[in-house]
Amino acid sequence: MKHRFIPLAFRLLVCGTATLTAFGTYAADKNSEYNKLRYVDPNIGSGGHGHVFVGANVPSGFVQLGPSQVVQGWDWCSGYHDSDSTLVGFSHTHLSGTGIGDLGDVLMMPSAGKRPTTQATFTKSRTTATPGYYATTVPANNIHVQLTATERTGMHLYTAQSPTDTIFVRVNLRYGIGWDSRRKSELKQTGPATLSGYRLSRGWAPDHRTFFVAQFSRPISGISYEGDTIAVCSFAPDLKAGKNQLAVKVGLSAVSENGAATNLAAENPYWDFESVKQSAQHKWNTALNRIDFSSSDPATMRKFYTALYHSMFAPVLFSDVNGDYRGADGKIYSNPSTPTYSIFSLWDTYRAAHPLYSLILPELQPAFAQTFIDIHRQQGKLPVWHLHGNETNCMVGNPGVIVLADLLLKGFVADTVGAYRAMRETMMLPERSMGELRQYGYIPYDGKDSTESVAKGMEYAIAYDALAKVATKLGKADDAEYFGRFGKSYREYYDPSTGFMRGKSKEGKFRDEVYNPFRATHRVDDYCEGNGWQYLWLVPQDPKGLIALLGGEKKFVKKLDALFKAQGEMGDDASPDISGLIGQYAHGNEPSHHILYLYNYAGESAKAAPYLRYVMKSLYHDQPDGLCGNEDVGQMSSWYILSSIGLYQVEPASGKYVIGTPVCDRATLNVGNGKTFTIEARNNSDKNIYVQSATLNGKPLKRGYLTFDELAAGGTLVLNMGSKAKNL
Repeated sequence: MKHRFIPLAFRLLVCGTATLTAFGTYAADKNSEYNKLRYVDPNIGSGGHGHVFVGANVPSGFVQLGPSQVVQGWDWCSGYHDSDSTLVGFSHTHLSGTGIGDLGDVLMMPSAGKRPTTQATFTKSRTTATPGYYATTVPANNIHVQLTATERTGMHLYTAQSPTDTIFVRVNLRYGIGWDSRRKSELKQTGPATLSGYRLSRGWAPDHRTFFVAQFSRPISGISYEGDTIAVCSFAPDLKAGKNQLAVKVGLSAVSENGAATNLAAENPYWDFESVKQSAQHKWNTALNRIDFSSSDPATMRKFYTALYHSMFAPVLFSDVNGDYRGADGKIYSNPSTPTYSIFSLWDTYRAAHPLYSLILPELQPAFAQTFIDIHRQQGKLPVWHLHGNETNCMVGNPGVIVLADLLLKGFVADTVGAYRAMRETMMLPERSMGELRQYGYIPYDGKDSTESVAKGMEYAIAYDALAKVATKLGKADDAEYFGRFGKSYREYYDPSTGFMRGKSKEGKFRDEVYNPFRATHRVDDYCEGNGWQYLWLVPQDPKGLIALLGGEKKFVKKLDALFKAQGEMGDDASPDISGLIGQYAHGNEPSHHILYLYNYAGESAKAAPYLRYVMKSLYHDQPDGLCGNEDVGQMSSWYILSSIGLYQVEPASGKYVIGTPVCDRATLNVGNGKTFTIEARNNSDKNIYVQSATLNGKPLKRGYLTFDELAAGGTLVLNMGSKAKNL
């Protein structure tokens, strides 16, 4: 079936009646093949340790407008947790799936009656959440709330239960999520129905700045202030109206109040809540149709499209509609020809999310690459974990190098000179133990910054290898040889007497202690959110080298088999991120995500298939506690998306997608430039989990992987599935 796609740049400002009518027809047809929204449950991952954002946004939207609660601990990193029925309002920025909390800017708490409310309870049974739209009734506040969004604006629609009630809106700049701590703010009335101001805060993002303009659909009849952080606005009932409703439009900017006003005028100039909602839903539906996925199992359909939805929350647009943005150095820049992005959770997302984006969102990749190059120019290095223009330096390694290298090798980078300079200069810095790595050939545990030495060194090795591949492509042979050596530096940590990667001193000796590969101490031992069992395998850039290091394929497979059966205590100080365990394989945290596919490199892909199916069926659910670990800004979901269609890029910056065991019957990827790539799994079932044979574009495929170029060119991969264990 063919469908007419409306571009993602769709704006109400340019929509005629005919377009809206056509869209209305689509919206009413809930069972349309094109309507993927019906499979999405935004509540999946909002319980347990998933930490996902619940609310209204659009793909890559800067505004993520949703309910916010009193932060009660780690599981409230998004500002919301499914177990909690408290509500302090609806804020316009959130993180999704992170292990640290921040944002929560411009909190609004509506109520109706005789006095404003600061906190209330709400009932999940009276709440609706779907892509681009969130609604809930707050009985204690006598009000029904509806939310929707554009890229840079949020829109609220409040309906009082009584036509004669006064509606109150408490605008709060004091509230923040997690580590966020307000540094300075300003809140003022700038018109009969307008508030504006800014919020500067210090937290995970050390210099976070959000500017806003809020317009109300009728004049403010009264206003009171609590210092410079809170304004309580009252709105007398409009007795002539059929309903006692109040709409609010809020524009955001990281640049200025004028930028927020410009964004609001460009993206949401009218007072038509339903049209903005339909536009948001259409943007989501267009994005979700980047993959036409089919399975006879309803739960699998819900898990897949919810995962695809979650994978597109970030990176977020960080520039205003005119191209202005706040740089990593705090200065204002303008790039009107290319949008600038932020929220790069790169330690997580380099593994699966960015390889997924390069397949199904190719038009965004040049802008991502340019954002990286600009960040390097502004802060002197590529991003590590960038949050609203701030470098947090969170986690270990240099994953920005890995992502940019992958984009360059896949042909998405126009400025190859600037990109190579950015990668090379980043990897030649002395900071964060890189100088010691180049001095010793590894990072000693008794060096200047001794914590997490093994994790740091192994992550840097992945980045050095990626840089070496780029140097080779660009004809820089000396650089390729030099950086390639450090790409093999993981071998320095291998202790053959224990069979694990271990901390090593400046003198070249392993730690003089009884070694326990199960033991883990959060962020203070030789590993990072893991233990010896998990870090043994962190060599995705050189699987064949790791196989040789462990004694060849048979010994490698025997050790890999043991990983999934190993039982031992990690200790009371282990990271809560080490979750989703099968033996000591920890699917709930990112360093394990490639491990199952290592069987393919040792000629035993059949051994991976049962584990892959188990993870997809048992460690991902279609309930609020549906993720076995943090969503981590799309990475957990992206692993599921790629694995469920039977592909995974194990080797970073390689463009090689290993074939696994798809759970779909058929999946068609829109790979851009008018081309599609279809994966057809014939005779697929819960028993037929092994690939018996494969054809690519009608010709027998005699290898267990596809290249990025093959996928981007479009075509068809047919996998004949069966119950007999067979290696690719």
